[in-house]
Amino acid sequence: MENLIKIVLEAGKLFQEGFNATKEVRYKGSVDLVTQYDVAVENLLKEKISKLLPEYTIIGEESSDEFTRATKAIYIDPIDGTTNFVHKIPVCAISVGIWIEGKAEIAIVYNPILNELFYAKRNDGAFCNGKKISVTSTDSLQRSLLATGFPYTKVEKGRDYRWVVKTMENLLPYTQDIRRLGAASIDLCYVANGIFDAFYECNLKPWDVAAGILLVEEAGGKVSNHKGEAYNLGDPIIVATNGCNHNALIEKLADYEEEV
Repeated sequence: MENLIKIVLEAGKLFQEGFNATKEVRYKGSVDLVTQYDVAVENLLKEKISKLLPEYTIIGEESSDEFTRATKAIYIDPIDGTTNFVHKIPVCAISVGIWIEGKAEIAIVYNPILNELFYAKRNDGAFCNGKKISVTSTDSLQRSLLATGFPYTKVEKGRDYRWVVKTMENLLPYTQDIRRLGAASIDLCYVANGIFDAFYECNLKPWDVAAGILLVEEAGGKVSNHKGEAYNLGDPIIVATNGCNHNALIEKLADYEEEV
């Protein structure tokens, strides 16, 4: 953990440099951005971490064409929230999650701009800047502050888009409110840190959530798919809560299978 954190902090310096610099922006899709700093941060992380843990398969957002289920895997998102990064909105982070045999074992999420370093090790608790963190105890959905996000596929107005709109209609009146920060790794960290009471989103990639899942669980929260079943990397929907309001949130989520 100590050596991994040193590597992530080193990558954070490059991240900070890029946040304030002029960026070369290109598009991976209609609205999905990537900059030279996404690539540079990922390359630095891969180089350093592969030397530290050579027996692991590294799956990075900018260098992996597809999701790979390796027995020992490290999932890297060099800049989660690239759109925020490009627009100089300080909600973006480096996310590193280590999984062994399908289970999250170590998680690090670092926002260099706000100086927030979240980390967790299985059965050892979750921490932010050295202080142990925990989820809220809010048991009423009506009093719960939620976070969510919108998929890049919204431009196609397909199933993901229809699910988001239907879910918002079903859910919003029964919550305190819903926020959309634009970085799933941070949303999950904020559930773990007792800022949000719950988070849900569809169509996320493994590197978006691989670290945040463990942080929520080690902070006392619960993570599942939209049916309340154990969440597996690659599932279409993730639901993360303080545990107290989990079932109430699940009941309000639209049926994803119907949105075809």
